[in-house]
Amino acid sequence: MKPRLVGGLMIAVLLTAVPVTAGAPEKSLRPLARHSVVQSSTPKVTPVRPKARPEATVVGRLALAGLPPMQPTIRPIARPVSEQIRQSEARLQTAAFLGPDVSARPFPRPPSVVEEALFGRRKKRRGSVCGDIDIQGKKIGEVPGKLNGCGVENAVQITSISEVMLSRPATMDCTTAKSLNRWVKKGVIPAFRGRGGVVELKVAAHYACRTRNNRPGARISEHGRGKAIDISAFTMRSGKEVTVLKDWGKGAGGRALRKIWRAACGPFGTVLGPSADRYHRDHFHMDTASYRSGPYCK
Repeated sequence: MKPRLVGGLMIAVLLTAVPVTAGAPEKSLRPLARHSVVQSSTPKVTPVRPKARPEATVVGRLALAGLPPMQPTIRPIARPVSEQIRQSEARLQTAAFLGPDVSARPFPRPPSVVEEALFGRRKKRRGSVCGDIDIQGKKIGEVPGKLNGCGVENAVQITSISEVMLSRPATMDCTTAKSLNRWVKKGVIPAFRGRGGVVELKVAAHYACRTRNNRPGARISEHGRGKAIDISAFTMRSGKEVTVLKDWGKGAGGRALRKIWRAACGPFGTVLGPSADRYHRDHFHMDTASYRSGPYCK
C-alpha cells in the first residue's frame, strides 16, 4: 500500500494485481454528476392538448344538424310589486309586535272575547239538564200517569240536543235524553253535514200515557214511561226538509235517512221505521227499552 496526496488529503491506494490493457476503461472512475445538475440542464416540455373537433362542441353539433346557433339566455323581468303587496309590507313594518325579537307563540285572546265565551258557556250550563251541557232544557220532576204503568219519576223537558233544536219541547227521562244526544252527535249531524247541516228535528211524539200503537188492551207504550221519542223530519240550514214519509228509500235524502236509522240502533234499545210496519211509515220510533237479546231494529 502506497500513500498518495489527493486534494490535500492523504489517502492510501491499494495496489492490486490488475491486468493492464492498452485501451481506455469501459466506465470512468469519476463519480456521476448530481441529479439536480442534470435536471436543471434538461429543458421542460409542456404537453400540448389536441384541439377539439368542431362537431364535439355544442355549436358544432348544431351546425352539423343544420340548426341556427343558440341565442344567449334571457332571464324574465321581475313583475312589478302590486299595491296590495306594498300595503302588506307597510303594515308589517309598522306593526312592532311582529318583530323578530317577539315570541312566536300566538297572542292571548282579548279579555272581552274570553269573557264572552265563558259567559256563553255558563249560560249553556245553566240551561243544561242530565249533567250534560249539550242537553238543553229544564227539569220538571215527577210526571204522574193516568193509566197503570205510566208516568216518569225524574222527567226533563228537552229543547235542543248538541245545538240542534227540537220542533217542540219533548218530555223524557235522562237515560233517553242521553241516548238521543249520542244519536244526534254520531248519526244525525254527520249524515247531513254534506247538505249544509241539520238545525232542527221534527218531534212527532214524546211522552204520552197510552198503549202501544193506541190499541185497546195492549201493553203500555214506552212513550207512557218517558223512554221514547218519535222523529218524522229533519230541517237543514238552508230551510229544506228531509222527511221520513217522502224521502225514505229515495235519492240522497233516502241514503241519509238509512244511515240515521242504522246509527240509532245501539244508543236505543228499539228502533222502528218505515220497514217495520204501517204504524211507522212516516217516522222513526226510538226507545230505551232493554232486551236480553240486544237492540231490536227494524
